[in-house]
Amino acid sequence: MDPQSTIRLRTGHDMPRLGLGTWQLTDGTAGAIEEALRIGYRMFDTAVDYGSQAGLGMGLQRSGIERGDIYIVTKIEEDDTPLDAVRRDLDELGLDYANLTLIHRPPENGAGEALWEGLIRAREDGLVRDIGVSNYSSDMLDTLAAATGETPVVNQIEWSPFGHSDVLQDHHRARNIVLMGYSPLTRGERLDDPQLHDIAAQHQRTPAQIILRWNLQRGIVPLPKANQTSHIEENFALYDFSLSDDDMQRIDRMNEMWSALGSSVAYA
Repeated sequence: MDPQSTIRLRTGHDMPRLGLGTWQLTDGTAGAIEEALRIGYRMFDTAVDYGSQAGLGMGLQRSGIERGDIYIVTKIEEDDTPLDAVRRDLDELGLDYANLTLIHRPPENGAGEALWEGLIRAREDGLVRDIGVSNYSSDMLDTLAAATGETPVVNQIEWSPFGHSDVLQDHHRARNIVLMGYSPLTRGERLDDPQLHDIAAQHQRTPAQIILRWNLQRGIVPLPKANQTSHIEENFALYDFSLSDDDMQRIDRMNEMWSALGSSVAYA
């Protein structure tokens, strides 16, 4: 792997293996995006309720980087009208299309078949290149696919050493669904873990870099959020070291099904 590494989606489109999350990135968003682009990031994850779409669009425009070299992930909400929501997000971003649009979370009742059918239409209309979901369990994904004949290419879910699922990853691999991990750095809550610090010291790296490298080696696409240049740089400096099998297994064993959101993640 290198900073330009991509992962091939089932549709044949390539997606960067690392992105920048923009949740609550409301102050100085445009400047942070410009810095991230300068450092080498090419994928950015946003949603209307993040409050970052306008700033993200401004940063992209000011960077002068070609649209085809940038990968944008957007989301529709569970109470949205899909086509209207996709157009709303594109208007805020100042873009003609999104590379990937997700159902942000499943509705309270059911798997969101109507939302999914709306995203299929948005893709057919050229507003979106690929479509997926977020916060979906394996059972919900299977329900959605069975009802529509269309399997999401991505499931974005909370994923860290302290909360992850081999069963879910095996399920997704069997169906060629890419796992994208949000809050991979536990929103800072578990970065002081002694085991992480021990592994980090052995590699002369930070705990954040160890977590993100663990994600990459597991085949997860992590979306760390950062707005300080030092953190943006730190989270991208992952390609000149690797974790051993023993390191990986040690980190795997940290799993407690823990969530930074304060609730159990629905993996089943």
